[in-house]
Amino acid sequence: MSDENTWRGEYAVETSATAETIWSIFRDVPGWKTWNAGIEQIEIDGPFATGTWFTMKPPGEEALRSQLIDVRENSCFIDETRVGDLTIKVAHRIEPLGSTRTRIVYAVDAKGPQAAEIGPAVASDFPEVLASLARLAEGRPDGK
Repeated sequence: MSDENTWRGEYAVETSATAETIWSIFRDVPGWKTWNAGIEQIEIDGPFATGTWFTMKPPGEEALRSQLIDVRENSCFIDETRVGDLTIKVAHRIEPLGSTRTRIVYAVDAKGPQAAEIGPAVASDFPEVLASLARLAEGRPDGK
């Protein structure tokens, strides 16, 4: 069921990088801006663990406060951002595909006023972000 107050989307990329390599990139929160063009500045208020808050500023926009609400090493982390009555959760999953491939999944769940508009806007750069993350994890920062 979908209406203007709920939106879900899921994006994925496959990589030869291991879950541990991908997780080490996820854990380096200050480094996110090196591979995610949607982040101008980012600061985390503690360890990369459930309950920790971080502040992320997209280019040309106000900074947003988000909280890590579920962190499972080498597997998944979920962050939650609230703006007024709108809540956006993004699950960042690492899924093994046999012994040599891994799938990285970003799943977005938006609930609240204008979720059907804001959800797709939040997720609009996820294909590029995932591609950049996969290149970094594979040791190919130049994208080749």
